[in-house]
Amino acid sequence: MTHESLGPGRVIPPTKVAPAAVPPAQSRRGVRLGPVAVLIVVLLAVMTGLLSLVVPGTLFERDAGRLAAAVTFAASYVALAFGRVPGLAIDRAGVALVGASLMVASGALPLDEAYKAIDLDTLTLLLGMMILVANLRLSGFFAMTGGWVMRRAHRPLALLAAVAATAGVFSAFLVNDAVCLVLAPLVIELSLALRCNPVPYLLAVAMASNIGSTATITGNPQNMMIGSFSHIPYANFAAALAPVALFGLLLTIILIALFHRREFARGARLTAPSTPIRLHRVLMWRALAGTALVISLFFAGQPPAKVAIIVGGLLLLTRRVRSERVYAQIDWSLLLMFAGLFIIVAGAEHSLLSGEVIAAAGQLHLGRLPVLSALTAILSNLVSNVPAVVVLRPFIEGLRDQERAWLTVAMASTLAGNLTVLGSIANLIVVQRAAASGIVIGLWDYCRVGVPLALLTLAIGTLWLWI
Repeated sequence: MTHESLGPGRVIPPTKVAPAAVPPAQSRRGVRLGPVAVLIVVLLAVMTGLLSLVVPGTLFERDAGRLAAAVTFAASYVALAFGRVPGLAIDRAGVALVGASLMVASGALPLDEAYKAIDLDTLTLLLGMMILVANLRLSGFFAMTGGWVMRRAHRPLALLAAVAATAGVFSAFLVNDAVCLVLAPLVIELSLALRCNPVPYLLAVAMASNIGSTATITGNPQNMMIGSFSHIPYANFAAALAPVALFGLLLTIILIALFHRREFARGARLTAPSTPIRLHRVLMWRALAGTALVISLFFAGQPPAKVAIIVGGLLLLTRRVRSERVYAQIDWSLLLMFAGLFIIVAGAEHSLLSGEVIAAAGQLHLGRLPVLSALTAILSNLVSNVPAVVVLRPFIEGLRDQERAWLTVAMASTLAGNLTVLGSIANLIVVQRAAASGIVIGLWDYCRVGVPLALLTLAIGTLWLWI
């Protein structure tokens, strides 16, 4: 069954279609070449590991080790960029785990060093925030608040502003991917009930959540990682980047309204039907109290990872919601991908990061914020923002003004996510939720807003941190 689009946000009922055609020869070759390429990388890593046992300390063994580390690093990042390996049923988390295993197998990174390479502060902070968000989501808080705000917007432009503000504010303090998971179905239901084109409002969910998450350390996974690496206080981070996020949210509303003038030119009054929302009030008040406590302690200067995991753990102490329901909301594959990435980059750093490489990186003038911002934005769209942050870490640590450099990386890696649909997980969540409801958000629908929005916010953010 398939839905055919009649234009942005319009669909016709599903119709039967013929079975999919046999893949062309080129696709079949890709399916065969994927496993072959993986086999070559695995054999190279294993053979290098055996060489370290047979002829340890020789020049040949060292060169083979560097080659294995370079090939493993490159292959892992290529697979992470595409999100899959043709011919294999493996996702990004699996790629990161395999790459980390091969770094250890090849001898590029001893096992004890691999353990030390995993930044437990980042994983702990992310896990604690996921538990907190899971409690808010299960209680019905997001659906209640989002619905309440958006149903009080009685004009299309006011509804757009309400959607963008809700997504942006929630994403500033909570993980933006979880916010999109909750708001996208709500916006779809509401816009269709109001007989509005859902596409501009769904774009607002994705783009505003990306921009809003720029504001704080807990807005998205890469910011959590940067907070752990840099030790920038939560309040300082927010003071530096919240203005960029606020201006970006305003720009999001303006650009979406500009490129969808037909939708917002009409001044029709919107009357949203009231739909029942299942609320778990006790769970909601506990989760809200936990959220307020966490944010207060963050701004008070307490270690974010410590605060998040303690409050998250205490929220599991309840008779009303089984722990399994909370665990089901946690993105375990993201935690696994983070751990694997730490080991992959540490292996490459241990084997390949020589004085010559550092000197060559110095020629890029990463200390100049416009250069660092542009490089981060490009890397984030090539390999995704989290891998980009991990690979930039050793070069940032050699810069004179590390705090400003890390803030630039946080800003650029997040705002660059609006450039294309593949730029962030939040975008993919919204597009996939829309497709499941028969709503097509095409490449042009996204890029005609996303490209200028990303370029303008990157320029504004870079200028703000530079002056």
